Amino acid sequence: MALPLRARGLLANAPLLYQQALGGAGISNTAFLCPAGALYSSVPVRSACSKPPTAGLKAFPFPGSVPAPCRVQSLFHSSHCSPSAFSQTTILSRIASFFSPHCPLPRVYHTSPAMHKPVPDSHSSDGHLPRYFDYLVVGGGSGGLASARRAAELGARTAVVESSKLGGTCIMWNAAIHSEYIHDHEDYGFETSAIKFTWKVIKEKRDAYVSRLNDIYQNNLQKAQIEIIRGQANFTSDSEPTVEVNGQKYIAPHILIATGGKPSMPSDAEVPGASLGITSDGFFQLTDLPRRSVVVGAGYIAIEIVGILSALGSKASLLIRQDKVLRTFDSMISSNCTEELENAGVEVWKYAQVKSVKKSATGLEINVQCSMPGRKPTVRTIQDVDCLLWAIGRDPNTEDLGLENLGLELDEKGHIVVDEFQNTSRKGVYAVGDVCGRALLTPVAIAAGRKLSHRLFEGQEDSKLDYDNIPTVVFSHPPIGTVGLTEEEAVTAKGRENVKVYTTSFSPMYHAVTRRKTKCVMKLVCVGKEEKVVGLHMQGLGCDEMLQGFSVAIKMGATKKDFDNTVAIHPTSSEELVTLR
Repeated sequence: MALPLRARGLLANAPLLYQQALGGAGISNTAFLCPAGALYSSVPVRSACSKPPTAGLKAFPFPGSVPAPCRVQSLFHSSHCSPSAFSQTTILSRIASFFSPHCPLPRVYHTSPAMHKPVPDSHSSDGHLPRYFDYLVVGGGSGGLASARRAAELGARTAVVESSKLGGTCIMWNAAIHSEYIHDHEDYGFETSAIKFTWKVIKEKRDAYVSRLNDIYQNNLQKAQIEIIRGQANFTSDSEPTVEVNGQKYIAPHILIATGGKPSMPSDAEVPGASLGITSDGFFQLTDLPRRSVVVGAGYIAIEIVGILSALGSKASLLIRQDKVLRTFDSMISSNCTEELENAGVEVWKYAQVKSVKKSATGLEINVQCSMPGRKPTVRTIQDVDCLLWAIGRDPNTEDLGLENLGLELDEKGHIVVDEFQNTSRKGVYAVGDVCGRALLTPVAIAAGRKLSHRLFEGQEDSKLDYDNIPTVVFSHPPIGTVGLTEEEAVTAKGRENVKVYTTSFSPMYHAVTRRKTKCVMKLVCVGKEEKVVGLHMQGLGCDEMLQGFSVAIKMGATKKDFDNTVAIHPTSSEELVTLR
């Protein structure tokens, strides 16, 4: 007779039974399984379910092993006893009679039997015993929350450690889009002279929206019975990976680091007066729209923010080190985006570097050195600046975590080094998201976190995120959509003779009657005789929304012929991609 345990692949419930649940059977002891195949009961046992302890001490061994190793170390800690060998004499039918299929059984999954060793003398700094979970997530951002919720759905007892807010978002870009469209309304016959923009209104609504999201995140965790541990996590030097928060130690066989990243900013030693500026984090705290703004950086964050500021009415300058923005993107996108910024009124300072910043009676004075190739460097000053914003990159949030106690391998920038399965150099410790320094996108962190949970708690040993062909959108003006290899990457990988490129440039139908014009540029990168599409790059109205479907096609291995055989939708911008010649 088999035990009525609900199993899923390598997973099995840890049958922690309570007197209340088994009162009808007349059982007064608490029972649980150990990896040796013995059923234990002990007094007193305090579990995560906070049910009253039961009385009695008894052991019910049974032949064979449990369907999957179950971590019971926390139960032994709580009952102040250690696992020991018992003879396998009790028949299965006797054991089975103690179980009820209706009992709410906590689940603990996927740990090695080797972990079930004598209980170490490991106390927290305040003398309390450690608390145990199946899955401990350090960081309450999108990746960590997604992984935690998926693990809880799969039955793992999960906790999230976070010292700040859960999640976060921005809706400022939509306000900027409306501003651009308002300028076109007159060309469509609408009177717009009385329309004005108020920064305070959109900021208050944005803050309220983010606050609601934070509440939703917290409610979702509570519904999933995920414990939220508030405070700064710090890894200790204990023999097994242990996290300490506010003096309390927490141990789990699986610990995920998903602490994300933070905006980079030069020190005052590197650039005198640099601290007078803000980063993208400070941008969302601005109480008024800056009259004069300067953004430093050429990446997607700099492009998005300077676009928002300019579209909403700020006189904006962008300082870049080379002659183009988004230099890691396809060359067509890099050139076109730089051109569109200038056409939109953004003052782009090329080959520029901030040398110093100081405060004056009318704002900030920013001294900028421009070093054009073949010319003598010149220094110019931008005066009366209300807002200097640094958008020069992001650093991983790995400081003050005590990672040195784990001996984790880090790269030269402090990112945690992981393999294709998100494993770090320390067994049982994983990392996803910006802290890894690869594909710094929220959906990537979410997908990687969920894949990890399926591997750890559902037995999907090959579950991992495929980092190839990840679609990326930059919310510039107009937006950019890109997926797959750039033309330059394809040539490097396959050779120029094996790469064929199809491009187009046009004005979207929306601009047929408007004085303001933006271009739409598109490129397909194909390789081999079959012309497999390995890259798609575009910038123009609607490119952000149209990218998702084309990304599916490219992920599935679509060829140029597949695109050609698809009937176009007219009149749309997307039809250009299936009519390229």
